[in-house]
Amino acid sequence: MKNLTLSLFVSITSLFVCSVSAQSVPDPNTPDGLIKIIVADVMSLVKSDPEIQRGNIPRVVELVEKKIVPYTDMRRTTQLAMGRNWSKATPEQQNQLIIEFKNLLIRTYSGALSQLRDQTVQYKPLRSSPSDTDVIVRTVVIGKSDPIPLDYRLEKTNEGWRVYDVNIMGAWLIEAYRNQFTNQINQNGIDGLIKFLQERNAMLAGKK
Repeated sequence: MKNLTLSLFVSITSLFVCSVSAQSVPDPNTPDGLIKIIVADVMSLVKSDPEIQRGNIPRVVELVEKKIVPYTDMRRTTQLAMGRNWSKATPEQQNQLIIEFKNLLIRTYSGALSQLRDQTVQYKPLRSSPSDTDVIVRTVVIGKSDPIPLDYRLEKTNEGWRVYDVNIMGAWLIEAYRNQFTNQINQNGIDGLIKFLQERNAMLAGKK
C-alpha cells in the first residue's frame, strides 16, 4: 500500500508538470479544458523558477497552494476517503481532517513536483454530455518510462469544475486512502487518525 500510494502521487504530479500541445485555447468552463489550463500554467512557472528546479520545497508548496489546490474539492475528497466514518466525526474533527489531509497531499505533490521536468500528456476524448455534473478526464502521461494511464474525476460545483479523485493504472486515490484511514480509526479512533496525519505532516515538513 505504501508503494502504491507513493507511485500514485508521483504519477499524479506528473500531470501538473506536463507540457500541453493543444490546437486551440482550452475552455476553463469544461473539465478537460480546466486541466489543460492548470498544466500549462504550472509548467510555465516551474520552468521559469530556478528555486523550484533546485527543489526549494517551500516555494513548491506555495505553487501548489496557489495553482492546484483552488481547483480541488478537499472536503469531498476527505469525506469519501473517510467513508462511513465521516458521519461519526464531529464538525471540528471533520475540519481538522480536511486540513491535515490537504497538507499531506500538498507535501506529497511538492516533493514529486520538484523532481519532474519533461513529461508530456495525451488527452483522450471526453465522454460526457452538457448536463453531466460528474465526469472523468482520461489521460496518458508520457515520460522516459512506460506510458502511465491517469484519470481525473471532477464534479461541477457552484464555483466551477473541481478535481476530487484520481485514478492511476486502475487504482483510485480515495480508495487507497480509505483503507489506511479505516485501519487507523479501527485501532485508534478518529482522533488517532488526526494524530497520525499530523505526525506524518510534521515528518514531511522536517525533510524540507
